Amino acid sequence: MIITSRNDLAGYRIVEEFGLVRGSTIRARHLGRDILAGLKTIVGGEIQEYTKMMAEAREQAVDRMEAEAAAAGANAILCVRFSTSYILGGTAEIVVYGSAVEVEEA
Repeated sequence: MIITSRNDLAGYRIVEEFGLVRGSTIRARHLGRDILAGLKTIVGGEIQEYTKMMAEAREQAVDRMEAEAAAAGANAILCVRFSTSYILGGTAEIVVYGSAVEVEEA
């Protein structure tokens, strides 16, 4: 599956459009990670525990979007965008969406 934020693919042409596909996940903070993050705020720097958690959430959301596109018959997803939303205390939603298409080499 080709996944890109571009509106088109050099060397390919769109054969069929399947419409919008999306994937999402909601993640909650973990008490153990909160303790480590709290300590990190004292000394400054990247909070690697949360960076890893959000990276895993993005990958899961992309996997879900890709599965939806494949089920529709697509072999590429164009115009991919990410969005993150605060849901409630300690939780965040990651959403990824794009246009599912079938492409072939030009």
